Amino acid sequence: MPRASLSAGLLLLGWLVTLISFLRADLLALPIWSLLLIVLVRTSFQTGLFITAHDAMHGLLMPGARRWNHRLGALCLSLYAGLPYGRCMRKHHRHHSHSGSAQDPDFCVDPSVGAQGWYCRFMAGYLSGSQMCRLLISWLLFGCVFGSAEPRGWINLLLVCVLPLVLSSLQLFVFGTYLPHRAQQGPEGRDGPCSLDLPGWLSLVTCFHFGYHREHHEHVHLAWFDLPSVRYSRSRQLAAS
Repeated sequence: MPRASLSAGLLLLGWLVTLISFLRADLLALPIWSLLLIVLVRTSFQTGLFITAHDAMHGLLMPGARRWNHRLGALCLSLYAGLPYGRCMRKHHRHHSHSGSAQDPDFCVDPSVGAQGWYCRFMAGYLSGSQMCRLLISWLLFGCVFGSAEPRGWINLLLVCVLPLVLSSLQLFVFGTYLPHRAQQGPEGRDGPCSLDLPGWLSLVTCFHFGYHREHHEHVHLAWFDLPSVRYSRSRQLAAS
């Protein structure tokens, strides 16, 4: 089994187990630090789903089974936020083909809007009425199944589903789009994205090595967990020169 497939399976399993376990728990009886940890864990698995779908868009999950590769990617993206896989994949490949230009759907050419304005434009490019309906229906179903008669059921839904998704979108935007690409803004912008200067453990925690963005754009055939080796190899070459 390819390592990317194994990684995808583990992330899917972790997402599902934490979803069911935390929705069934009495979270209001836990101390605040436990609630914060639960939100962070759920946010991490939520982001992991998107990263898995992203690798599927590059055909990395099941290289020898293209149809199943994209089916798994579509499942992850649907579980992530009810996003349409085909549309997101087309936009992502445009991002790679036209990085840092007006044709890049993830890029904001106007530096005056700032990070907040860029984030709003970024999200507006992926959110739609049908997608929001799918997302709200899934949350309502979760709420009904896991205790809609009690206030704690809806509070659990907020802490386990809604808040982690919002935080995940910010995480992906900040570390996977804004910081790597902001230097490309303006008439004197650099050519191509940059990578965040983070040690491996912090790169993993912040966004599954998505911050090693230059390496990703130059090596789209590598899964997220292979990016650090390319990053370290580049650093050693620079240090030796």
